[in-house]
Amino acid sequence: MGITSPAHAAKWDEKMSPAEVEATLDTKFAEGKYSPKGADSCLMCHKRSEKVMDLFKGVHGAIDSSKSPMAGLQCEACHGPQGSHNRGGREPMIAFGPDSSLPADKQNSVCMSCHLDDKRMSWNTSHHDNADVACASCHNIHAAKDSVLDKQTEMEVCTSCHTKQKTDMNKRSSHPMKWNQMTCSDCHNPHGSLADADLVKPSVNETCYECHAEKRGPKLWEHAPVTENCVSCHNPHGSVNDGMLKTRAPQLCQQCHASDGHASNAYLGNTGMGSSVGDNAFTGGRSCLNCHSQVHGSNHPSGKLLQR
Repeated sequence: MGITSPAHAAKWDEKMSPAEVEATLDTKFAEGKYSPKGADSCLMCHKRSEKVMDLFKGVHGAIDSSKSPMAGLQCEACHGPQGSHNRGGREPMIAFGPDSSLPADKQNSVCMSCHLDDKRMSWNTSHHDNADVACASCHNIHAAKDSVLDKQTEMEVCTSCHTKQKTDMNKRSSHPMKWNQMTCSDCHNPHGSLADADLVKPSVNETCYECHAEKRGPKLWEHAPVTENCVSCHNPHGSVNDGMLKTRAPQLCQQCHASDGHASNAYLGNTGMGSSVGDNAFTGGRSCLNCHSQVHGSNHPSGKLLQR
């Protein structure tokens, strides 16, 4: 969903190695041979390209905005000095996207020269930067609407790479993302953060509490995994179990309560202990939660066992 790569390689790729392209571009920047006519020079050849002209439908091509590249060096603000490129198109310019011969960090340095703000201050330590993901892999600049900035299509862009999460989101118990009631960026900052998994808040729990405020403590009687990390029990992207639980009860509970009296027994439905599902509190209904209903903590004076 990012910038679409050209149908054929750039002319300079036919005779120059990626290292030579990069060295030539460095020289062009040092010389600073920008076109005195700006975008008009580019459009003499590229105006027949629908993709190029789509730039003027979006914010980067806005001629009435002081923040747009069109207010300064225009096309050359992103693609670099024209130099002798207009003489046959064989002198390299900065190209973006998966078919560019430039490494992702070089492509991204162009974008970050304008977009380095408080929302992207952690980009250089982000998962995407460490994986050499180019900005143009997600963003489409030459378009009226950037798909990854549209709440209706953002998830489609993200899950084109994050396929495991896409699978989880379509399981029977999940956040309402497939109905466009949530987006990936509600929880994650794709440009990096100081938290695990590039979360928008300092911790998993703080992120979850943004919506699930009723689970926030402190409670009179706390349940340790709840205060430590929500994902100890839940898969936030979706699960086949109720409540997005990683494993159904009682097996989930027994991962910690393996030596606590009755919780240490193996309960396997109608094959366990000679009982049927219907008459066994551990395998019927909500299992452990039939009695310990307040698993997220209790404020009841007699709620030590999270039963009320």
